[in-house]
Amino acid sequence: MGMYCMWSVYDKLISGIPEDLTADLIAVGRTMAIVVNKMGAGLSDVFEWDTRPLTMKGSLIGAPLRSVAGLVKSWNFPEASIGLAAINSYYNSPEIAQNNGVVLSDLYSKEKLNDPFIALQEEVSGKKVASVGYFPNMADYIKDADELFVIEWEPSLPGQYPYTSCEYIIPECDYVFISSKSLMNKSLPRLLELSKGARKTILAGPATPLAPCLLETSICNLSGFVITDSRLAHWIVSGADSTRIFRSGQKVSLKRNEAGICF
Repeated sequence: MGMYCMWSVYDKLISGIPEDLTADLIAVGRTMAIVVNKMGAGLSDVFEWDTRPLTMKGSLIGAPLRSVAGLVKSWNFPEASIGLAAINSYYNSPEIAQNNGVVLSDLYSKEKLNDPFIALQEEVSGKKVASVGYFPNMADYIKDADELFVIEWEPSLPGQYPYTSCEYIIPECDYVFISSKSLMNKSLPRLLELSKGARKTILAGPATPLAPCLLETSICNLSGFVITDSRLAHWIVSGADSTRIFRSGQKVSLKRNEAGICF
């Protein structure tokens, strides 16, 4: 895969953002970052350690949202977190998400079905499943899988596999769940190559962009989060409110057929 192809998914996400939007609020907390624009707000996970030096100069408040989104390509991961949050502040805004096929509902039962592990718990029975990234309660919902491989970039729990095992494990799996952190740390393009033979590949987590262009890859389901209360979400990320982030919006999903994408 050439360098152009490696960056193409990022370039599509960035170029799809209107030029007239600005980043009106930005906050980086201990575990999450948030960017707010006039249409909505978006999240990203934050790695606790720096990598390369920062590339951004000066304040990003009021800067074009598309420019801030471009930071997702930075090799400084905290900086890339802001870029991914900026991307999500557009695609995961209520208006744009609904325009692209996302269904918002006040019913908790409907929201639960948007959890990919709940939705697919019967389908994965007897199958080999890989999860790149650890998701709480995941093992409880897909306990009937033939095998479950939890792969982490930095394994911290017993039984987890190191990231390098992806090359060997993922091509043998029927279902592959990928954390949205993979967009920020740039591992997603390779993971999509490895999962091309899977029955289903799902990108999951509150930082998953609900962008139809991602469904033009081997991803069939985007399991993400739409913030419906931007102020509350900003307070939570900033540490001014101890409420869990999921109180500020809804878990949602966007599947390939719902977005009108053929593959």
